[in-house]
Amino acid sequence: MTDKQMHIQSTEINLLTPSRELPLYGKRILVTAPRNYAYRLSEQIIKQGGLPVFMPTIETCYLSNYNKLDTALYQIDEFDWIIFTSRNGITAFFHRMNDLDISVSVVQKCQLCALGKDAESLLSFCGKVDLIPTESSPGGIVAELAKLPEIHNKKVLIPAPEVVGLPEPDVVPNLITDLQQLGIEVTRVPAYITQGLNTSIYSIELNLIRQGRIDVIAFSSTAEVESFLTMVNSQNDYERCIIACFGPYTTANARKLGVNVSIVAKDYSSFEGFAEAIATFFSH
Repeated sequence: MTDKQMHIQSTEINLLTPSRELPLYGKRILVTAPRNYAYRLSEQIIKQGGLPVFMPTIETCYLSNYNKLDTALYQIDEFDWIIFTSRNGITAFFHRMNDLDISVSVVQKCQLCALGKDAESLLSFCGKVDLIPTESSPGGIVAELAKLPEIHNKKVLIPAPEVVGLPEPDVVPNLITDLQQLGIEVTRVPAYITQGLNTSIYSIELNLIRQGRIDVIAFSSTAEVESFLTMVNSQNDYERCIIACFGPYTTANARKLGVNVSIVAKDYSSFEGFAEAIATFFSH
């Protein structure tokens, strides 16, 4: 390893940099992502010197009814494309295939699409990914598919969350509408459940927010924002917190819900980009 490589590596990891020299030193960042995402975002916040405070406002769980997903899995060769909009969707999809003893080889005939770092998860399950949109968003998926010849009349499967106890964010419905406008036949199946969490477990965290002891509230999805707003009495509860959102879709939906967003991650292909956006805000 050359001196230059060693230097690059050490500045990326920041492990030996005194925490007071890091951009998020002493900043408390509230992480509202579900626990299977929260630990990855928290790791990036810690690397920037921040203090993550866990308060997942939603959780993702197994389905209570697998009928629709199972039907799709048994007929998987009827689909030209499988489009995954989240890492949870990928995990749930392949775990269910395993439960049903369906060979992973059946997806080899389909074209597979995943967003950003989710492609790594897809590769780990089936060794194949055919499309990673340049823009890590539903809009990016539509833009890439629109370029393909003969995309109309193709059959697309979208394993998506079933949203329980919260208004469903418009992300997946809008994606389906946009794909249908390209002439694509879209089948949406529930792959996992997204649901809100009970406010009563968060009395300490909510008090920190009301006292202005939380510097940033970091939202990585619209569902997190929706659920958070059911946990607070009014905007006054969190008016002293800076709001950060992971990409333009969550930002737009948060603003529609009346939340004043100050930090928007421009690189939303990974949580590293989200933590960097928060760090940049405090570096200026």
